[in-house]
Amino acid sequence: MTAAGPSVFLLMVNGQVESAQFPEYDDLYCKYCFVYGQDWAPTAGLEEGISQITSKSQDVRRALVWNFPIDVTFKSTNPYGWPQIVLSVYGPDVFGNDVVRGYGAVHVPFSPGRHKRTIPMFVPESTSKLQKFTSWFMGRRPEYTDPKVVAQGEGREVVLTLS
Repeated sequence: MTAAGPSVFLLMVNGQVESAQFPEYDDLYCKYCFVYGQDWAPTAGLEEGISQITSKSQDVRRALVWNFPIDVTFKSTNPYGWPQIVLSVYGPDVFGNDVVRGYGAVHVPFSPGRHKRTIPMFVPESTSKLQKFTSWFMGRRPEYTDPKVVAQGEGREVVLTLS
């Protein structure tokens, strides 16, 4: 009898970051990366990428259209740590510096087939008035050094102390 090794399964992800709605901004680009558990490993394709800069469409939607392709394959021995895609959108501020315009994350769909996901985006806020003033004065908004933190639960606890 031969000893069988651990059985694995494959997850193929192919699709695109189609478009975005940022009514107050123009000339934006998108970055993506995947966050996954320790039993997961990419076997083919790119697990991160950066799109071209796009301008708002001329139709009534005024959408920012990237049609940015994604194609990656993962393998794993169990579903714990199912992959999530993290999107970061950047664009120029009034000084021409690239600043973050939004972060968002969503799990890769669990079932096979065609899926369309709308990802809510957010930007981090300064925690104090001094930090808000400093970031406004310096022209640097708060942003994550590692955007993968968006898909992780650690550090999200909120402790309220009432006097």
